[in-house]
Amino acid sequence: QVQLVESGGGLVEPGGSLRVSCAASGRASSIYGMGWYRQAPGKQRELVGVTVPDGTANYAPSVSGRFTISRDDYHHTVPLPMNSLRPEDTATYYCVAGNGSGRYWGQGTQVTVSF
Repeated sequence: QVQLVESGGGLVEPGGSLRVSCAASGRASSIYGMGWYRQAPGKQRELVGVTVPDGTANYAPSVSGRFTISRDDYHHTVPLPMNSLRPEDTATYYCVAGNGSGRYWGQGTQVTVSF
């Protein structure tokens, strides 16, 4: 089993920056893919970006160039710095990790972009 705990999030004005992070525990060394999804009220959960062990990251077009995913495989964390935030980025952000046994989710952290 893998446990994921998100931190960060909160309220930020449009154009501002915010950073969320995720820490994995349990069988964290078995993780292959790790990244972030988000879900806005009334909408389906959508991909933000994911990264694999060689550092390659894939992003949703809506966040490419504004969000950057990195991973620290020593500490088993995946921070998500977010820049140039827009009201449409408002959502609950979920950390996700996968290994050969399945996919794991964190409990989510709220990001609100508003004046």
